Order: sequence, then structure tokens, then C-alpha cells
Amino acid sequence: MIEKPSLAAYLDPLHSAPFETTVGAREAELGKTRETAGRGLRLRPGSGIMNAPSQSLRGLDLAAEIDRLRKERNAVILAHYYQTPQIQDLADFVGDSLDLSRKAASTTADVIAFCGVRFMAETAKILSPEKIVVLPDMNAGCSLEDSCPPDQFKAFREAHPDHIALTYINCSAAVKALSDIIVTSSSAEIILSQIPKEQKIIFGPDKNLGGYLARKTGRDMLLWPGVCIVHEAFSETELLKLKARHPGAPVLAHPECPPHILDHADLVGSTRAILDYALSSPSEVMIVATEPHIMHQMEKAAPHKTFIGAPGADGNCNCNMCPYMALNTMEKLYLALRDLEPRIELDEDLRLAAKKSLDRMLEMAGRTVGQGDVGRPVITGD
Repeated sequence: MIEKPSLAAYLDPLHSAPFETTVGAREAELGKTRETAGRGLRLRPGSGIMNAPSQSLRGLDLAAEIDRLRKERNAVILAHYYQTPQIQDLADFVGDSLDLSRKAASTTADVIAFCGVRFMAETAKILSPEKIVVLPDMNAGCSLEDSCPPDQFKAFREAHPDHIALTYINCSAAVKALSDIIVTSSSAEIILSQIPKEQKIIFGPDKNLGGYLARKTGRDMLLWPGVCIVHEAFSETELLKLKARHPGAPVLAHPECPPHILDHADLVGSTRAILDYALSSPSEVMIVATEPHIMHQMEKAAPHKTFIGAPGADGNCNCNMCPYMALNTMEKLYLALRDLEPRIELDEDLRLAAKKSLDRMLEMAGRTVGQGDVGRPVITGD
């Protein structure tokens, strides 16, 4: 019997490097030009895939100018929970990535300005092909997306034709198009429960989320070895020290965290689930093991409570701030709305293929997606 090649055989040294580099090394890569071949991004003539130009905006009231452009462009501004408080507070909607894209699709806006990372803006374009979608910084990527190049994922799927692919939404449009069903951290378990136990499954690109689901459900899945550099940075030793200083404080963790962090969690859930728990729990002090900018919404909604970010190896949570999310700034948002660049464009065949896997998720677990957000709606009728 011929043995099928292992997953490592599909990961060349360049693409396997992210699993071994430090957060600092990954941050250094952000300045490099990103390869677009095979991702399905289509460059607009005369524009390229450039970031908004760097220029002096000294003396400009950015918040007022962004609000002016929002009205002039008939734009909706989306901010993920991991954006800075300043961007969250001016957004029309604040929330999880798919929830934001669905909310934007339901509006009459002509332009979507997505303050998040590239795969999120791509998802918005998949659901709203008629709208212009801009991302303030096209280098705002994701380590999970980077870990799963479409050509390697395609080759791996072809080597395992008896497996279906359940793919976490944190991936490129090209990988979505190669997948059977897209899942979110809130919908994955419900979708798994509907798949026959004898059906073999590839789960990617997040091995921590896949491993958590495998342990919880007893499903044996073939895991793609991607990780989120933010959630990998949490330190078990430092977390235990923090728990000792705050006895009784529940730990709220995202399932992208590695097992040695999840083992100490009182709640494991999506960003939305973490936020809901934090606001409904009678606990006055809570430890939050995900990107710390979500605590801005917690502090706004429950100012009487204390939220503490889970620490990294250096004893603080600075290393757990997503360097990709941090690339979006007020200045870049202003320029993106002014120039309608950098713009997300997808080939139509790719968009439709990617939408098919998203539609399957919504058919199987639509009620788990978009349970409301804590943004301030500017667009009415949502």
C-alpha cells in the first residue's frame, strides 16, 4: 500500500517558516511586498495593489474628515473588535468579521471601508460584489492566512480525496474557493455535528481551533498546522501567576489559543461569546485571553468591572496585540475613503466559488452567526 505524503511534504521551507518564527520576526515581514499570485486578487488597471500614499496630514481633523467622506461616499465603516479604540468608536459597526460583512451587505452603502485584515475585506467583497471595498492597509494580513497558501492546500486536498475540507474563515478567498464548508469559531461545532461520523475531514488552517474541536467532539480530523501568532504568544506560566494574584477571576479564552492556555479557561468561545460572557457574568474581575483591544468594548459596556489581558512571556500583554490589525490607522482610513484605494477586487469565478462554501455554512449554522454587535449603527434599517 502506498503511503500518502504527509502535510509537511506540502509545506516548503518558506511557507513553513511562520510556525517557527517569533512574533517579532513576523512583524518585520509586514513591510515586505505581498505576493498576490494564486490568491485571486485582481489588480485594477493603473492602481496596482498599493497602500494609500503616505503624506502629511498635519492639522487635519481626521475624525471630522472621515465623517464627511463617509457621507459623501455613502460609505459604511466596519471595525473588528481588535482595532484601536479610536477606530472602533467612529465605526458604523463593530463586531466579528463575518457578522460585519453581512451587516454591510444589508445596507444601501456604495462603499465598505473595512478596518480589519485582508481576508475580512475579501469576505465583504464576496458578499457585496456590487460595492467598492477598501482596506486602509493592504499589508494587513493574517498569520493563519499566510500559513495556508492556496497551491499547497489544493495539493493536500488532492492527496486526500476522501476528505471534505472544513476551513476556518481566517483564510484567503482562494482557499475558501477550495473548501467545502467555511466555519467560524461559533459555528464549527454545530456544523461538525451534522457531518456523518464516518466522513473524513480536513480542518484548516488553525490547528489550535481544530484540536479544540477534536477534543470536545471526539472527531478525528486531519489538521493543517497553522496558528495565530497573537494567541500563540500567551504564556501559561504568566497566566498562572496572574490567576494566583486574582483568585476566582474567570479566564475567558479564544479557541485559537493553544491547549495549555485553554486548559485553564472558564470559557472558551468566539470574540462575541467572550464579550457576552464578560458583560453577563457576576464576576467583577476577569482575565481575557485574546487580542486585548476587545476589552475596549467591555470597559465601555461594563465600566464597573475590571478586565485584565492575559500576559505573554514577558509578563504583559503587549506582545499579544495583533501587528496586522495595528497597520490600520486613522490616517490610512481617511486616505482610503478619499481615494477609494487600496481596493479589494476578486475574479468573479473565484468569488462565486468562495461564496459557495460560505453559503453552506450559513445553511447549516446561520443562527450562530451575527447575534448582534455593540457598534453604534449610523446606517438605519439594519
